[in-house]
Amino acid sequence: MFVKTFSAAVNGLEVTTVTVEVSLGPGCGYHLTGLGDAAVKEGRDRIAAAIQNNAFSFPFADITANLSPADLRKEGSAFDLPIAIAILAANGDIAVDNLDQVMMVGELSLDGKLQPIRGALPVAIRARAEKFKTLIVPKQNIREAAVVNNIDVYGLESLMEVIDFLTGREHFEPTRIDTRREFYENQSHFDLDFSDVRGQENVKRALEVAAAGGHNLIMIGPPGSGKSMMAKRLPSILPPLSLAESLETTQIHSIAGKVGKDTSLISQRPFRSPHHTISQVALVGGGTSPQPGEISLAHNGVLFLDELTEFNKQTLEVMRQPLEDRKITISRAKYTLELPCSFMFVASCNPCPCGYYGDPTHNCCCTPGQIQHYLGKISGPLLDRIDIQVEITPVPFKDLSKAQPGEPSSTIRERVIRARQIQEERFSSLSSGKNVEKGRIYCNAQMSERQIHQFAEPDAAGLELLRTAMERLSLSARAYNRILKVARTIADLEGTEHVQSHHLAEAIGYRNLDRGDWAERGI
Repeated sequence: MFVKTFSAAVNGLEVTTVTVEVSLGPGCGYHLTGLGDAAVKEGRDRIAAAIQNNAFSFPFADITANLSPADLRKEGSAFDLPIAIAILAANGDIAVDNLDQVMMVGELSLDGKLQPIRGALPVAIRARAEKFKTLIVPKQNIREAAVVNNIDVYGLESLMEVIDFLTGREHFEPTRIDTRREFYENQSHFDLDFSDVRGQENVKRALEVAAAGGHNLIMIGPPGSGKSMMAKRLPSILPPLSLAESLETTQIHSIAGKVGKDTSLISQRPFRSPHHTISQVALVGGGTSPQPGEISLAHNGVLFLDELTEFNKQTLEVMRQPLEDRKITISRAKYTLELPCSFMFVASCNPCPCGYYGDPTHNCCCTPGQIQHYLGKISGPLLDRIDIQVEITPVPFKDLSKAQPGEPSSTIRERVIRARQIQEERFSSLSSGKNVEKGRIYCNAQMSERQIHQFAEPDAAGLELLRTAMERLSLSARAYNRILKVARTIADLEGTEHVQSHHLAEAIGYRNLDRGDWAERGI
């Protein structure tokens, strides 16, 4: 007998509907075709054990299972459930009439329990697009899959529950998620707040500007000056995710298997902070089984690299193109994967090997050559892609004890949101509304060179100030454009239509590392 069931193959954010075809013939054997990887092939033993441990007999027949399209590589264990159902239906153990209306995914344990799979959300989106009426997923994946409307999504616990549901022996209710209520409920709750930060007003100002324009930022200063503390509070002043951004972010985390069973949608901007021993593959993505890297998991959020100079230099260099293009294309012999990675890049580092160069309370024991070599681990092209470079010094104890609690994140966030609204209104007026990745431009950091000249062109006095800074600091053309972007953001925070000289002066002040006299001038 011949039976078809339907499943899905996930390749990055691209999902392809897979037809699972099972044919039983005379003989004894099991043949799997359709470019399945090791996890798919090993599913034969899981399926056989699950069937036998649920009061059925594994067919004594020549079984041929084909995963169509046969030229598409299939990976993972999500095909266990549709293959098992197809085998039972082909053997006449269950009678099901509507398999053509059902898509199903799930890994089987040996006792028939359904185990969670990766990519449940993009699979649900694909199932709806293909007009399937029903989607069956493991119960642990139900909350992320059920955010997709106009399709009945069932989270079931075992092979027997799936059989009972398909045959009508037991009634189950589809899961409904009030997506908007859950999304907006959790947007404003943060464990860390800028009110805990005393002093460091210049650094908090730089972080506000960075958040308002989506700019990359690096903080450099001695240990204990508050670099990590302030970076971890950055998400609390970022504008809230839109529902579309949340859906896209959740899809990336879903294919990486990082959406918790109690989570439906990611409602806060991601904050990723990998250790400095991270590999290139873990940072940008890829591997034998293609997975998103940290730069994609930080999409629509923040990627924070603490102790930047401790990272492998070659690992850092692979970020240069993604920082510009806001997407990463991973090409390997067996696959090509494209993932979005539009994130705020935030970094911190010490000013020298001992960490105390420029610290008023500690003596630095490093030579000028050692300091230059240490900071030289950050290449010029990478530094060019960082819009805001700010120095930070520790707050003295007498000032720390007297300082009043800092401005709360909620107040700063209001100003950031107002500036972002100005930017969205500005860019929505563009005829094309497209940037280098795809879709609209949402913040000043995403402006193209043409848009910089259109929206951030300074007056004559500003141009003269900028010319002087370019000559004295030997800035590159990329740094020129980034100064104009930051100046445009400062003007938006002020509510000013045109970029003025004082906006440019503040933006130029955020190019500290472009100055070539670090080892001689002191901080």
